[in-house]
Amino acid sequence: MTSTGIRLHAPAPGWSIAADVIVVGSGVAGLTAALRCEAAGLTTVVVTKARLDDGSTRWAQGGIAAALGEGDTPEQHLDDTLVAGAGLCDEEAVRILVTEGPDAVRRLISTGAHFDTDDEGDIHLTREGGHHRRRIAHAGGDATGAEVSRALVEAVHARGVRTIENALVLDLLTDAEGRTAGVTLHVMGEGQHDGVGAVHAPAVVLATGGMGQVFSATTNPSVSTGDGVALALRAGAEVSDLEFLQFHPTVLFLGPEAEGQQPLVSEAVRGEGAHLVDGDGVRFMVGQHELAELAPRDIVAKGILRRMLEQGAEHMYLDARHFGADMWEQRFPTITAACRANGIDPVTDPIPIAPAAHYASGGVRTDSRGRTTVPGLYACGEVACTGVHGANRLASNSLLEGLVYAERIAADIADGHAAEGDAADGLHARVPEPVPDPGRPAHPLLAPEARFAIQRIMTEGAGVLRSAESLDKAAEQLQRLHSEARDALDENGKTAEPGVDTWEATNLLCVARVLVAAARLREETRGCHWREDRAGRDDANWRRHIVVRLNPDRSLAVRTTDTADFPPTRQHQRPQEQ
Repeated sequence: MTSTGIRLHAPAPGWSIAADVIVVGSGVAGLTAALRCEAAGLTTVVVTKARLDDGSTRWAQGGIAAALGEGDTPEQHLDDTLVAGAGLCDEEAVRILVTEGPDAVRRLISTGAHFDTDDEGDIHLTREGGHHRRRIAHAGGDATGAEVSRALVEAVHARGVRTIENALVLDLLTDAEGRTAGVTLHVMGEGQHDGVGAVHAPAVVLATGGMGQVFSATTNPSVSTGDGVALALRAGAEVSDLEFLQFHPTVLFLGPEAEGQQPLVSEAVRGEGAHLVDGDGVRFMVGQHELAELAPRDIVAKGILRRMLEQGAEHMYLDARHFGADMWEQRFPTITAACRANGIDPVTDPIPIAPAAHYASGGVRTDSRGRTTVPGLYACGEVACTGVHGANRLASNSLLEGLVYAERIAADIADGHAAEGDAADGLHARVPEPVPDPGRPAHPLLAPEARFAIQRIMTEGAGVLRSAESLDKAAEQLQRLHSEARDALDENGKTAEPGVDTWEATNLLCVARVLVAAARLREETRGCHWREDRAGRDDANWRRHIVVRLNPDRSLAVRTTDTADFPPTRQHQRPQEQ
């Protein structure tokens, strides 16, 4: 692996600190990794873009899936996951998830998370789309993410893990051998430091969440701008399956002009018996799939959109008036409040819904220990592509994946640290010396308003429905934005002023280009990638992965794997392995 030498245009670091491990992100994956690393005796620093409890995890409503119920087994959970993944899951990665998942949930409970229980005191389990059994543990009715985040944040504070809040990570630092040596970051005035600085460490864990802000309407918070994927690409890492960005079927419809983060109406509402209906009250998912409204998300999203197109409607409805006031207010208090805040009472009114960008099933390619193709760089949670989700994530597998793979990453870092410490006569592994700035032109920055142009381009050309024509147009428009910024920098050294808004816009353009390049190449419909002009699933030609790297000239290198199996990452050799 050779680094691209590409870094964002930014001031030189004005301060630095050192650690054994840097964890970037404070959702379930990041905080779990940090707690496990700290427990292993590693000096750990958590860097997070907003406040510690402000990531995507706290927005998760439905719950966390695991084979915890009577009669349920990891094998059944595996089967449901493989079906949802539409032929592109890595079966071994899924097996790790479902077999290690139940104990990971129990460890989360021992950390302090409180899940809803039944009258006997057992964890109350519900059902969501794609699951043939009740295996979704939830908290606060529909506030599971908030409870998980609360427990982990309290544990981080209790154990004294060092944190840097309000900090946007810019780029990966590497040593002379191309191994991870830390990160540069910008603290936005309210953190422990001010301005651009650096944290030096031999291991960096990316847990930066998603990239939903690449579209106009999304369930993701405003901080989800693909920063981790963009950083990994600039560092030379491989990204896989980014075309499989899942659109959640049931997002509260706030009007055709609504932009930014939209309220989610959890799949658990359908799991408890809500019906999808059109304007005439017809249940249109019945007969389309054996599970009707509880089919996997890609099937439900397509069913909703198809009905909208047939009827020329802007949205469909979710009808759960039969729940009654008590169930709505006790089981789904968050959703009830969101609906009422927007003038809809779910007790008496059907809820207007439409699909919106929700979750990236692809991301930075890793192996079963969370190791990327860059030595010392790990990824877990939504930013990663472990092979678990395939072409479409099964509902409520995201929190579980964050737990399981964060624990595996921490174990791998601890093992490597111990091995290097042994090689150094029992001393801690040395903090690597980053190579100086490579001297190449910095990555040009986009003006802040480019963010809205990117979102419009992606929504129109690479949304739920895609075609060769729409994707070609999107690629052309994105390339124009890229070329204009590049040419301005190359010709006269001018670029937008460095700052959070310009760095975010630049990261969004980077991930948008990768998503569109992969979607153009995949000439089939599979999972949450729906091509109008290639309606069928083509296993003979496309049961394989699309892998993208960033070239030193900032162009994209796009290839397909030979089979549905991920190639090994071929890195992280330790002294005794070389």
